Amino acid sequence: MTKIRQFFSALVLGLFTVGAAQAADPNPDTLRIALLPDENAATVIKDNQGLKKHLESKLGKEIKLVVTTDYSSMIEAMRFGRLDLAYFGPLSYTLAKSKSDIEAFAARKKGGATTYHSVIIGNIEKGITNLKSAKGKDVAYGDTASTSSHLIPKSIFRAAGMKEGKDYKEHFLGAHDAVAIAVQRGTAVAGGLSQPIFESLVERGVISMDKVRVLQVSAPFPQYPWTMRSNLSPKLKEKIKNIFYDIEEKAVLKPFKAEGFAPISDKDYDVVRNLQKELGL
Repeated sequence: MTKIRQFFSALVLGLFTVGAAQAADPNPDTLRIALLPDENAATVIKDNQGLKKHLESKLGKEIKLVVTTDYSSMIEAMRFGRLDLAYFGPLSYTLAKSKSDIEAFAARKKGGATTYHSVIIGNIEKGITNLKSAKGKDVAYGDTASTSSHLIPKSIFRAAGMKEGKDYKEHFLGAHDAVAIAVQRGTAVAGGLSQPIFESLVERGVISMDKVRVLQVSAPFPQYPWTMRSNLSPKLKEKIKNIFYDIEEKAVLKPFKAEGFAPISDKDYDVVRNLQKELGL
């Protein structure tokens, strides 16, 4: 091994050691909180300043919001102890849980429920009126580790007898908003994404219902979970849980399109694990 390679190996090892040491702190002065890269990172950070200020006020700690480049990076950051709390999607949570010692403790609540739906949308001008209309054409998904922008819509296509790679070409665009925009522009004739995110894009005028139509709405699935690393101090974990369960401020809840957060546990995500196995993902 050359001296340069030795240097970089030592540097990488040192960085992981530092990360592990920080993760071992059960009551850190700064909490690193990751939010899903479902939309543009700068937008996600800006929209969640209300959450940051609320948690800093209630916990008396500095809050650092983090948006990783993709779902896999977020999973790995949690795995190596670089995060204290994280807002995962259902599938990315189950993947992270299999690699990390983390706990799901709260989920978005809307209409009194902690479940949500995925939607498959189609381009009107391209004549996409149903799932079969997309046969032989381009279909857009978000991230490979996304529940509502990959796992669920893919299962819907499979149930309709449409197999990726055989009956249509799949393309992964990373974020939910990118999927909706691709379908609207016609670069993909159809795509799957979270229904709450889709409705928000329509409400904000980013997506026009004159250009896209909803082809199918999925069955309900457990909402995105808030998680924390298990080796935080019991007192801090309990405080964090109660703060989330008591959030009522619109400035905090609006970016999540939520009316609040309710308790949830790991077993609630078994349905996601089962679907993942069924699809061989």
